[in-house]
Amino acid sequence: MTVSAEAARRFLVTRHMLAPARSLKGGPDGVLEVFRRLGSVQFDPLAVAGRNHDLVLHARVAGYDPAWCDRLYERREIFEAYNKGLSFVPTSEFAWFRGNLSRNAPRTIAENPDVAERVLERIRAEGPLSSLDFERERGTTTDWFGMATNVVRAVLEAYAVTGVLGLARRDANRRYYDLLERLLPPEVLARKLPLEEQLRYKLLSRYRAHGLLGVAGGGDIFGGLGPAKPDERWPGYPGRSALREELVERGDLVSVEVEGVRGKRFVVSEDAELLAAPPNPPASVAFVPPFDPIVWDRGLLGSLFEFEYVWELFFPPAQRRWGWYVLPIVFRDRFVGRIEPRIDRDEARVHVLGAWWEDGFAPRRAEGFVDAMRDALRAYLGFAGADRLVWAPHLGTEKRLFLTQP
Repeated sequence: MTVSAEAARRFLVTRHMLAPARSLKGGPDGVLEVFRRLGSVQFDPLAVAGRNHDLVLHARVAGYDPAWCDRLYERREIFEAYNKGLSFVPTSEFAWFRGNLSRNAPRTIAENPDVAERVLERIRAEGPLSSLDFERERGTTTDWFGMATNVVRAVLEAYAVTGVLGLARRDANRRYYDLLERLLPPEVLARKLPLEEQLRYKLLSRYRAHGLLGVAGGGDIFGGLGPAKPDERWPGYPGRSALREELVERGDLVSVEVEGVRGKRFVVSEDAELLAAPPNPPASVAFVPPFDPIVWDRGLLGSLFEFEYVWELFFPPAQRRWGWYVLPIVFRDRFVGRIEPRIDRDEARVHVLGAWWEDGFAPRRAEGFVDAMRDALRAYLGFAGADRLVWAPHLGTEKRLFLTQP
């Protein structure tokens, strides 16, 4: 397929359920629909503007309440797995994501056999435990295991990655681990697939989540899938290139050329019809988080949307052009700016610390934008459990333009 840049932009925002934003029916079923379409949603514990997975869901599900996703997690309808970082994945897909793709985790367990045995014994006997439960056993000066507590955490995580333990629950950002056999049904655990089939499926999941990835990608877009070509350092890994060619030959992926974008792109076959004739996006605004799949490919954001997105969390303040935790603003089929909200849960307020508009974009002059932005801010207040927006002093123009109440 060969498509125009405009068609590719419209396709992506429509496929990502951002045109219009918050268009899926609310409730756990709406959350599951996002998982069905994207495959997995990346987790990140930072909650200054909302946790990443909650922001992904808020942008797509009407009236999103984080309790809906938590409920699915508690009912074991979704579980945590490593798929481009720690992600929530439907439990029905456990066989493809079960933890056996790490080369480092088995080494961690093998190098700390006594710690590993004691951790497993306590969890088997006592049920879900966190690393803090082990640290409390230390006394005042000596670790319970006679070593640094980060080894305990490493062992717990290694067991989770290798499929021995799973995450039973979270208390804020603290993880509680239990035996996987006590968390998932026997029929789910019984299904085991060859490594190559897992890798092929996980590679396809990255294309499904983003919608229009190429062969290469910056960051960790294809992390955990091994090298592009066979490498003796990765025994059993056929290489991403060979797996991708198989997906094309099987008809799971369709090759795409996008006008003005360098390199070949790929779309999952069921999306080819939408890519060929994407609808005209309505006037709608969405705020998307740093790990939203639509912003995975920063190079494509630049070439297709003419939008430079850099997550400046780890930059020294003096080197930040925008802010610490900034959310890109999507309007129709363009990225038009950035907003930096902070949720003050104690005061039930949202502080807007910054807003930046792309060169050439004038909020007042863009048809439908002001009303759409007000709707987005109103929805964000509801998501944050807040009843008031507090604008930074230098944002007087934005305050007057977008003044809104929940």
